[in-house]
Amino acid sequence: MSSTIDVTTLADLLRRAAKAEILPRFRRLRSDDVRAKSEATDLVTEADLQAERMIKAEAATLWPDAVFIGEESVAADPALLAKLEGADLAIVVDPVDGTFNFASGIPAFGVMASVVSKGETVAGIIYDPMGDDWVIGEKGSGAWLRRPDGEAERLYVAAPVALEEMVGMASTGFLPKPQRREILANLAKVRFLANYRCAAHEYRAFACGHVHYLMYNKLMPWDHLAGTLLSIEAGAHAARFDGSSYLPHHTAGGLLIAPDKESWGILRREVFTI
Repeated sequence: MSSTIDVTTLADLLRRAAKAEILPRFRRLRSDDVRAKSEATDLVTEADLQAERMIKAEAATLWPDAVFIGEESVAADPALLAKLEGADLAIVVDPVDGTFNFASGIPAFGVMASVVSKGETVAGIIYDPMGDDWVIGEKGSGAWLRRPDGEAERLYVAAPVALEEMVGMASTGFLPKPQRREILANLAKVRFLANYRCAAHEYRAFACGHVHYLMYNKLMPWDHLAGTLLSIEAGAHAARFDGSSYLPHHTAGGLLIAPDKESWGILRREVFTI
């Protein structure tokens, strides 16, 4: 399903980059290894840059026809992002998702990649360097927890529950203030709200059946393509706030993911009234 890209090979590349460029720098960053981008909490570290450089270089050798869309590559050349919509084949990479956590010494960060073929996400990978395993899947083949020894476990989202029993994640920081106030008040209707500041681990928690909803407003492809595909492959209903499908070129319109369409509708109506 992933065209000319072997997903197992791509997954192994993410792991090797983490071991070579990310883990050796964890809790060992110098002050000049960390820089702010758009704001004080939007960081890039030497680990992000070097890991993406390694992944990009090897991907170019393995899959020379694929457009490479990396978070740090787009930061350096914003025009690169526009190439995703028209690409026959693309690899989208977040070299360190949860950079704020990584730079703070918090062991909740991941490496994510997705494969896009003709405007459709066809594969997703989320690698956890600390746990040394992947949540991985291709369209139509389910979502799987895979370990380096070859062990694999199929993943399913949580069973639906009543609104007041729902536990989940919502990223409200990019909402306009009036909407943020309303939604934060509405979230009193659910059982529990969390935010790991790391989409990689939030998507893993959802696909593994530990939480009942995810909500995001800002949609950058390296943050959400892999996780959304994996969530759907694990049985979820995912859509933008207007009910439309989330596609690789979308960067706005919000995203809400729930165990089924009925739960999605309840959350949209009662909580995420955007």
